[in-house]
Amino acid sequence: MTKFDAQSLSTSPSPLTAEPEDGALVDVIVVGGGPSGATAAHELACAGRSVVLLDRAGRTKPCGGAVPPQLLRDFNIPQSLLVARVNTARVISPRARKVDIPVGQGFVGMVDRDVFDEWLRVRAQQAGAQRITGTFTQVDRDADGTAIVRFTDGRSRHGAPRSLRARFVIGADGALSPVARQCIPGSHRARHVFAYHEVVKSPTQDSEVFGHDRVDVYYNAPLSPDFYAWVFPHGPTTSIGTGTLQKGFGLREAVAKLRADTGMDTLETIRREGAPIPLAPLPRWDNGKDVVVAGDAAGVVAPASGEGIFYAMTGGRLAADAVEEALQTGNARALRQARKNFMRLHGPVFFVLDIMQRFWYTTDDRRERFVAICRDRDVQQLTFDGYMRKQLVRAKPMSHVRIFVKNLAHLVGLAPA
Repeated sequence: MTKFDAQSLSTSPSPLTAEPEDGALVDVIVVGGGPSGATAAHELACAGRSVVLLDRAGRTKPCGGAVPPQLLRDFNIPQSLLVARVNTARVISPRARKVDIPVGQGFVGMVDRDVFDEWLRVRAQQAGAQRITGTFTQVDRDADGTAIVRFTDGRSRHGAPRSLRARFVIGADGALSPVARQCIPGSHRARHVFAYHEVVKSPTQDSEVFGHDRVDVYYNAPLSPDFYAWVFPHGPTTSIGTGTLQKGFGLREAVAKLRADTGMDTLETIRREGAPIPLAPLPRWDNGKDVVVAGDAAGVVAPASGEGIFYAMTGGRLAADAVEEALQTGNARALRQARKNFMRLHGPVFFVLDIMQRFWYTTDDRRERFVAICRDRDVQQLTFDGYMRKQLVRAKPMSHVRIFVKNLAHLVGLAPA
């Protein structure tokens, strides 16, 4: 797959120089213009394919906005898109005990999703993808079995129905993906965290409850019974939010409590957003014919941490690679490679994080012990080494032995919380 060259942004070839007419056939329609869909559209346009990027107007996802340096390198993202650099993660226990975890030699970048996502969509467009504003409705088939993607026109006052035909479809349309639910067997059984955040004007000064270069993560049942709540700085704005698997839990009330407890209830609220976040990769990402999903639609948000942007963009690239191979070979089995390659790269990390969330996030006593473990320097180093490199780190054997013994002591209650 051709990599993006910043110097050729305005001179890249344009396989689609004009918006295709209704019923026209294109190589690929990407449904959803978030990081995953925009990345997939960009990769395929750079490969010379005719690509339509279909995205709803006014879509903004509640997101902490954290991106690792590895993302900037892998996807050639300019650091000018970062609105903050975090060098410390503070975890707060149910008893309000605080542990500061230094990032080390690197940093955690923070982006504003509205600006970041639009930049990715513009890059895809300038690489040759045709952007269409509209809302996906369904996938049908014409007489020869070719996919017909139906959608309502976002520019039309009454949402006029439209349709295009596509050799392949990439569903990157979010956690409750209509594309996945229509086309991918078993996708309706996916589990989700329900997330909600409020974007506020950042405090003018750093304090015990806020740092411009620090993310604060709260493990506390009144704020989240089985996930966590957060305060993530974004330069001039800050995201204050929470998430949970429990339906009926008062997300707005929890965020209001967090803001009141930290004295940030007096800050100006800019917007409020909520959305589901998937907990695990779907067992299948393609329909065996011409549809493959990516990003939240494929369930690639890391358990325990909720990190999704890096994995969404990686999934988008792998979906594009799989579609490109299918276009070249005419073999739809190539679509399977998207999930296979993703799980080979990141499956072990997801497995470990899932176990961690299922155990440590279940009670306040366990959360208290989890925060106590975070005081350990070996744990801190392995955590951020893994975050920076996006893989499990093969550290010195004795470090793993020490961490195992300490975890065992906390599990059986021998270590103080």
